Amino acid sequence: MMNINRRNLVLAAGSAITASAVGLPVLAATPGRKLGYAIVGLGGYGLGIIIPQFKNCQHSKLVALVSGDPAKAKRVAAEYGVPERSIYDYKNFDAIKDNPDIDIVYVCLPVSMHAEYTIRAAAAGKHVMCEKPMAVSSAECEAMIAACKKAGKKLMIGYRCHFEAHNLEAVRFARSGAIGKLRYFRSEHGFTAGNPNAWRLKKAMSGGGSLMDIGIYALNAARYMTGEEPIAVYAKETTDRNDPRFREVEDMIEFQLEFPSGVIGSCMSMYSANQNHILLVGDKGRIDMEPGTRYDGNKLWVGQDRSNQITPPPGPGLTQWAGQLDHLSLCILNNKEPIVAGEEGLRDIRIIEAVYRSAREQKRIALA
Repeated sequence: MMNINRRNLVLAAGSAITASAVGLPVLAATPGRKLGYAIVGLGGYGLGIIIPQFKNCQHSKLVALVSGDPAKAKRVAAEYGVPERSIYDYKNFDAIKDNPDIDIVYVCLPVSMHAEYTIRAAAAGKHVMCEKPMAVSSAECEAMIAACKKAGKKLMIGYRCHFEAHNLEAVRFARSGAIGKLRYFRSEHGFTAGNPNAWRLKKAMSGGGSLMDIGIYALNAARYMTGEEPIAVYAKETTDRNDPRFREVEDMIEFQLEFPSGVIGSCMSMYSANQNHILLVGDKGRIDMEPGTRYDGNKLWVGQDRSNQITPPPGPGLTQWAGQLDHLSLCILNNKEPIVAGEEGLRDIRIIEAVYRSAREQKRIALA
């Protein structure tokens, strides 16, 4: 049986050390200096999730809005104290270059628009946070990375779970050897899609179905939980094309990842069932998270079963989003690379492309 003394682990680690142990650098802050964000896209995520998080940030603030709906933009600006001169639409977006209050642009748009607005933001001299998945293709990801490098600006992808306390603690336990030698990883992510006309169900806008939208959580978790890059994939798709939701994109896709150490990753994404689960199995125990990547209510168990529930120390921010927003601000202030830079998003998209190819060709695909 495992001998995990939770109190000693917390006292020895602490949240800052825990974060740095799994890849989060401890960065110096500039007193009183908050970097300004422009939020591009006032949809469910940009308006409903990201904008309210600035009240929890220490190094970031909301200074501008970009929206195709001027009435909505004015309402939001009034609510959050954004001056009307800092409201932009998609036609005059490039004028952000003349606004010194904007340090960072956060792209919260349908996936098909990520590349265009990342590249335009970089050309305007702004750093970029881009929501995941990074783009509809690896070629677009590469163009985004190149544009930001040419402009000398940071590019970070919105992988919020890298700043979420339960995920950070799970990674630390996995690295500590608490469950012995890791042998198997499993993750299922899905939800029941509704409106057939939603942009997520239009391939031209989303780049794909459940794999791009929710399966990327399982894929990215497989990489950050194991600390390895997969060397091969094998995938199978199951989609009812008579369902009006799935005329253009896939419903269920299961994919197996092979890792250099011999670990096998088994992942599933779906648009026709609700699931959110991460499991790591070692030769001495297991790390179990269900749910594992939700906005709240995540749970973590470490041991032989679910008898030992873990309450993690705080993450790097008051919330995972505040930690994410402040991380990019601190990276800019300290001239450091974000832990989830553009290259991280590119790696996921390259693997996703291989998963789609494997499902289409019904064969194992080796990864370069």
